[in-house]
Amino acid sequence: MEELSKSGFSELARQASLQPKEALLSKKNPHQTLYIGVPKEITLQEHRVALTPSSVNLLVNNGFEVWIETGAGKEAKFPDKDYSDAGAKICYSSEEVYKADIIVKVEPPTENEIKFLQAKQLIISAIQLNSRSDKYIRSLMEKKITAIAFEFLKSKDGIYPIVRSMSEIAGTSAISVASEYLCSTRGGKGEMLGGVTGIPPTEIVIIGAGTVGEYAARSAIGVGAVVKVFDNSLEKLRRIQNNLGIKLYTSLLHPKILQKALSTADVAIGCMWSEDGRSPAVIGEEMVSKMKPLSVIIEICIDQGGCFETSEITNHLKPTFVKHDVVHYCVPNITSRVCRTASYALSNILTPLLLEISDAGTIGDFIWEHQSVRSGIYIYKGNLTNKHIGKRLNIYHKDIDLLIAAHS
Repeated sequence: MEELSKSGFSELARQASLQPKEALLSKKNPHQTLYIGVPKEITLQEHRVALTPSSVNLLVNNGFEVWIETGAGKEAKFPDKDYSDAGAKICYSSEEVYKADIIVKVEPPTENEIKFLQAKQLIISAIQLNSRSDKYIRSLMEKKITAIAFEFLKSKDGIYPIVRSMSEIAGTSAISVASEYLCSTRGGKGEMLGGVTGIPPTEIVIIGAGTVGEYAARSAIGVGAVVKVFDNSLEKLRRIQNNLGIKLYTSLLHPKILQKALSTADVAIGCMWSEDGRSPAVIGEEMVSKMKPLSVIIEICIDQGGCFETSEITNHLKPTFVKHDVVHYCVPNITSRVCRTASYALSNILTPLLLEISDAGTIGDFIWEHQSVRSGIYIYKGNLTNKHIGKRLNIYHKDIDLLIAAHS
C-alpha cells in the first residue's frame, strides 16, 4: 500500500508540474545575490576542500558571493591568498561562514557544525549513510534546511558523477598504496609492483568490478601486473572487460576459485559496495590466513564494513596493521591522500551545479526545474525524503516530488 501511495503521490506531483505556475515566474530574480559558504573541514584527516580558487573566481564572476573559512584549502595547498585573489571573502570563524545561503563542504556536518545551520539554507556535502544516527538526522530536520548528499547526485544521463570521480581516484590510488607497501622500506617483502623481463609479475586480486575495481585494474595492468577480478554480478564483469578492452581474468565469487587466487596473490583489493550501506564480507579469516606472508590487503570500502573479515578501520597516521602475517591497509578516505587532485575533481562537478542555481534564480526554482538533482536530496525544508534513511532509522519520510509541488 505504501508503494502504491507513493507512486500516486509522484503522479500527482508530475501532473501538478504540467500546470501553469505564476508564482514560479514571479520568483525569478536574476539580480539576487546568493552567498556560498565553504567551511574548513574538521573531520579527522579530511584534507579535501569543496571549491578550488579557480572555481571560486568563476562563481564570483557569475554573481555569487563566496565566503571561505580561513585555512579551508591549506592541506590541499590552496592558501587563503589564492581565494582572496579569486574574489572570495575570508572568514575567521565557522559561525560566520554558516550564515551563507548555500553551504558547500566535503564531509557531513558534525554535531557542532549543525548548531550553526539556519532555516531555509541549502547544504551540499556527503552524507555517509551507514554511519548516520537517528539523533543526527533529527537534529538536521529540526533546522528546517534542505540537504543534498552529493554521493547520491545524478547527472541527466543517470550517472553518479561525484561517486564515479572519487572512485576513479580511489582505484588508481589503491595501486599506488599497494606499490608502497610491497617495498621493504615500508616493511613489505621488497617486491616491485608490476612486471620485469624474466621475473614473474605481481598478482593482484580485485574484489568488486565497479568503477573503483575498473580503475585499479587499469592502473595495475598498465604496470604489467596480472589482474584477477571477482564480483557477484556477471553484468559488471562483462562491463569491466568491455571498458578495459582486453580479455581479463574474471570470475563470480566461487569460494574455491577465490581461495586459490588469494593464495598466490601479492595484493588483494576490496571494493565491493552495497546499496544498503553494508559491504558483503566475502573473504573470511581462514582465507586471509592462507595468503602469502607480507602480501597486502587494501580495503577501500572499509567505511561500509569491508570485504575482508579481518579488516578494521585505520587512519592516515597509522594506516596499516598486520594480521596472519598479511598487511592490512584500511583507511576510509583514501582519496584524501591526493587531496589536491580530489579537490579539483569535486570542485569541477559542484561548480556547474552552483551555476545552475544562479541561472534558476532561487534555490527553490532550481530544485523544481532539475529533477535529476532530487535524487541527492535527503532532507527538504526539514522533511526527510530519503527512504533508505527512513526505513533504517524508522523515521517517517515523505515523497520529494509531492513536497516540491506543494511548496511551489
